[in-house]
Amino acid sequence: MSILVVGSVFFDSIETLHGKADRALGGAATYFAVAASFFAPVRMVAAVGEDFPCEELDFLSRRGIDLAGLQIRPGLTGSWAGRYHEDMNQRDTLQLDLNVFADFQPQVPASYRDAQYVFLANIDPRLQAMVLDQLAAPGLVGCDTMNHWISGSRGELEQLLGRVDVLVINDEEAQLLSGERNVVRAARRLLAMGPRRVLIKRGEYGVIQFSADSVFAVPAFPLEEVFDPTGAGDSFAGGFMGELARSGDTSEAGLRRAIVYGSVIASFVVEDFGMRRLRALTPELIERRFRQFISLTDVNGN
Repeated sequence: MSILVVGSVFFDSIETLHGKADRALGGAATYFAVAASFFAPVRMVAAVGEDFPCEELDFLSRRGIDLAGLQIRPGLTGSWAGRYHEDMNQRDTLQLDLNVFADFQPQVPASYRDAQYVFLANIDPRLQAMVLDQLAAPGLVGCDTMNHWISGSRGELEQLLGRVDVLVINDEEAQLLSGERNVVRAARRLLAMGPRRVLIKRGEYGVIQFSADSVFAVPAFPLEEVFDPTGAGDSFAGGFMGELARSGDTSEAGLRRAIVYGSVIASFVVEDFGMRRLRALTPELIERRFRQFISLTDVNGN
């Protein structure tokens, strides 16, 4: 079954201790869509400018991403430039030009409105709610957000959370939204706001899933080097939602398996700049690392 994602498509200029990448294809919707496309067809709603290269449109189409909802508007595609610290969990934004994304109003094509698997990538919660208003009866809704919306649009965000099945945020965002520094207490506060499950991303420390009656934690896949963490969280969400759409299994076991697949995809993304690793990735490599990941936590050594 296909997945609908709504969010940003940007150009990223990235600098880390390992080098630089200029105007690399990026944006939350892009990373999510490409990651999810290894598991299921994807429908994308986003906006780009007239400068967006045809070869990048071809790349997204070849990945099985339906672009009927991609608005190509007069002006320039949004762009972001950032520099990561030695601690890759910290970065400085050097430049942000929203361009055509500044007044983005998501319009869901009629052919998308039957979507069952929906991911609301990091945009204004009022726009995320606007997307849900245009859908018939979504089955599973995932949502991401960020500090900017938590601080500036808390009321709208809290209203949205009552319509969300899975909230996917990092530990800093969880603390800010909940007002709790302890991750367990933070998760309980967030669950009380409405989502059925909360996935808290903890960078190099992995992911923890909370629901009303269960907790599930997975480590990050051990890597010798992290070249660029840009898009890792969005790619995690893409792998997670992609596996759910592929399997149709939203049981506890299915959700846990999807979390591992999401972690596997994220581990590939950070091995190179921008989307380079995703462009070269194959289903066979994903399955091989999935098996390696499972063996990491097999107490029987099988």
